[in-house]
Amino acid sequence: MKKISLLMAIALIFFSCDKKAKENQDNKTSESQTTEEVQKKENASAGKINIEDIPYSNSDLGEFPFFTLPKGLVNQNKPLQKNFDVCFFPVNGIMTPFEGKLYKTNVVSAENEEFSKMYFEKSLEDYLSSIGAVKVYDGEITESEYNRYQKQDPNKGNEGDMGYADEQIKFYVIRTKDKGNIYIQFSANSASGKLNILQEANLKQTIQKITADEIVKDLSEKGKSILYINFEINKADLTEDGSKTINEIFLALKKDPSLNISIEGHTDNTGDAQKNKKLSLDRANSVMNALVSKGINKSKLTAKGFGSEHPLVSNDSEENKAKNRRVELVKVK
Repeated sequence: MKKISLLMAIALIFFSCDKKAKENQDNKTSESQTTEEVQKKENASAGKINIEDIPYSNSDLGEFPFFTLPKGLVNQNKPLQKNFDVCFFPVNGIMTPFEGKLYKTNVVSAENEEFSKMYFEKSLEDYLSSIGAVKVYDGEITESEYNRYQKQDPNKGNEGDMGYADEQIKFYVIRTKDKGNIYIQFSANSASGKLNILQEANLKQTIQKITADEIVKDLSEKGKSILYINFEINKADLTEDGSKTINEIFLALKKDPSLNISIEGHTDNTGDAQKNKKLSLDRANSVMNALVSKGINKSKLTAKGFGSEHPLVSNDSEENKAKNRRVELVKVK
């Protein structure tokens, strides 16, 4: 009898231990699943996309922006096109910034035709699927999400802009080996549609240090050197970087004492024309006076201000306006 009682006690102990082990294992599994779920939620809230999960497209996509609008639909206005900018796309409903070559447009029906939301969306969806694009989101943007990100978007309110509260957006990704990642989103209502295309790319740095040798070379070969000298905003006061550029101009002029230079200031077309002309002259004088203070003979220098009268390029974008805000050193015979 005592042996039977002892065996039963031992059995109960093993049963209890086995039950606890299973409970611990279940708890670990539950904790693991909970951690995984939390991680998924964190990834979603952070607006992450696992590009490795998207298969490569082998289709011949052509050149940017890669496809036309459906027949019978046209751009309402001139599309917004930039060689490098940022665009926000709804990754898991989180408007997430991607950088690269950008195309954004509003889409309407051609004259005397009624816009069809279904025609616009189905045409795009069928075509994108045929070239290997993968839909990664189809849903609305919440009001709280719009309020969170909208001030970060430099193109908010411009042509083809989307991502507004309660706006239904379809978001596709094309992954390629030769053209990189391509992001496409579109939305529509009963009257018109919107389309955004971005070819993801890193910024190619084009800023180079201005050197005296380059200035001398430009003056010798081209008769002028175009410089982007930093001044205080809306002032003629040189910044620290601007002063460094002045020193390179000084060294260039010292290399060839026979040079006579016209220092010519230019602005973009933003603001009052007369004020721009005065500002451009004041900046040219600042450059001249800085060079004289370093020992350059003032008789070899003249200062002129042209305002926005002689743009290098059309003032139709911020990028082009920046090109027009310049100082030119022109060789005087």
